[in-house]
Amino acid sequence: MAVAIASNLGIHVGGKPLFADVSFKLERRKRMTLSGRNGAGKSTLLRILAGELTPGSGSVSLEKGARVALHDQRPPREPELTLGDYVFSGRADVIALEERLAALERAMSGGDHSSETMTAYADAQAGLELAGGYRWRDEVLAVLAGLGFEPGQAERSLRTFSGGELTRASLARVLAARPDLLLLDEPTNHLDIPSLEWLEGYLTDLDAAVVLVAHDRWFLEAVGTSVLELEAGRARYFSGPWHAWRKEQAAREMALGKAIERQQAEIARMERFVERFRYKATKARQAQSRIKQIERIKRDAAVRDPREGRTLRFSFPPPVRAGRFVLKMEDARIEVPGRTLLESGTLRVERGEHVVLVGPNGAGKTTLIETLAGRRPPAAGKLATGHNVEIGYLSQHADTAAGQGTVLDAVQRGTGLSGQKARDLLGGFLFSGEEVDKRLADISGGEQRRLSLAILVASGANVLVLDEPTNHLDVESREALEDALLEFEGAVILVSHDRALLEAVGSRTIVLEGGRLENHLGGWAEYQRARDEREARQREQDLERARPAANPGPDERRRRGPSKNAVRKVASIEREIERAEGELRAVEDELSDPSAWSSPGRSRRATERHEEAKRQVQELYDRLEEAEDALAPG
Repeated sequence: MAVAIASNLGIHVGGKPLFADVSFKLERRKRMTLSGRNGAGKSTLLRILAGELTPGSGSVSLEKGARVALHDQRPPREPELTLGDYVFSGRADVIALEERLAALERAMSGGDHSSETMTAYADAQAGLELAGGYRWRDEVLAVLAGLGFEPGQAERSLRTFSGGELTRASLARVLAARPDLLLLDEPTNHLDIPSLEWLEGYLTDLDAAVVLVAHDRWFLEAVGTSVLELEAGRARYFSGPWHAWRKEQAAREMALGKAIERQQAEIARMERFVERFRYKATKARQAQSRIKQIERIKRDAAVRDPREGRTLRFSFPPPVRAGRFVLKMEDARIEVPGRTLLESGTLRVERGEHVVLVGPNGAGKTTLIETLAGRRPPAAGKLATGHNVEIGYLSQHADTAAGQGTVLDAVQRGTGLSGQKARDLLGGFLFSGEEVDKRLADISGGEQRRLSLAILVASGANVLVLDEPTNHLDVESREALEDALLEFEGAVILVSHDRALLEAVGSRTIVLEGGRLENHLGGWAEYQRARDEREARQREQDLERARPAANPGPDERRRRGPSKNAVRKVASIEREIERAEGELRAVEDELSDPSAWSSPGRSRRATERHEEAKRQVQELYDRLEEAEDALAPG
């Protein structure tokens, strides 16, 4: 049965139609991704499904009792709560069940053994078991750990966390709620690669219907099972993974004669995407299917006059030739107050080399890249640039677009261009007409990023140092950046959580973790494959070591003596026996009162209680004997 059915949804925003006649069905374990340009209505559709907005037409039908949860980047509203209490509050239903059980237990201990109370208690117990039992808090803590939070952070107040951490906390609360319909708006923001991989696995195993908006292509490919495309106020549903929809979209555009060269480039991009996914065994069949579909697109697409759309496309000018080594860092120590991020770090980057830098959140990637860009000196060691080197730096906060004035003012300050040349540059980054006169304080995150890229392109740098350059960029803009970096003849040092960009651009992978730099020849996917194989070998070795430990021979058992677990087990059973014998004595004391035998019914219940108490004691003595046998040598 479907979790949700949307029928002919439509809505007007600001008096204008945003979309109309949107229909689809969502079943459990299906994950629909929403595609469309900014302003197409993706977030609005999520809010309609969540019940926060009423559509102007159509309806949403939910499975009876279905729970819905929406993650939409809004920060928590209760800064005084601890992280743990905030995330646990997403399971208000379970907390209410626990409180109900506690109240019923107090009533029963006070002598209330009515059928109504016993039935209510049984129903509450069944509800708690269905919701995960008494270990549901452990499940919530596992979600926090998967999203990169340390165990001790659960006790910290929300007001002590950064904006990015609060966004992750909001995502954790929604996931922990165990909804039947999960709605996610940009869930990949502020996640490092390990957290992204954890989230991919979590969602693919989730017994719920999922609708999500994301710009991370690797994530969309790994998670999505269908695509709803919102374009020009209409919707088109595609059953299949993200890559298949992209190929079908390119074929449609080519058949209509739209931007033939661009669509052919899109097909070539999908071919490269095939190669990047080949290394995962689970993706092999998808890769083969993708090849066949690409070939069919090539055969069937009709070629007509191209009509370009409003899409970001740009390139870096040919850079001035630098010396062989553009950056050298030797025995560097990089610190922040109270912590050393890198000790004795050595790195050399050659002319034209494209290096990607990866590592978990908090490892120090941004601090290292700021050092390489010359924005902060190392605490020790040497950092030198090569002959004729001109560094272009893009921070993850796009601060090149900060300041007073308009978009045009920012470009003129950052590039030295004036008049029509500045306007022409901005036009290539989708700022046209009155958009160049927008105040910097009023532009969106995506506009700010495009402005920063425009200034970077005009800098003439032959070494690009980029920290999370895809922040706030949609898929098409990310691919435009990817194309520009692939064609760039200078050197690139790139930090990003966009794995598709890492794999497309990088020719060498540097890993920063645990205060050390590790060098891996090859791109990100090659490094990932080597890491996965290494971890698999380690797991096999651990299993091999565990087998003889689990089944030691007589001589080995005598030599080792009893295990700590066996000793603890005996002690635990002995404590249980003390408790059970105490309960038996209490029952026998009660039965010494003649009133316990005053009627056939009371006599029967008294006998049953006595027999049950004796049975529990005997069972515990049997378990103790087995446990003590396990302590004996040989």
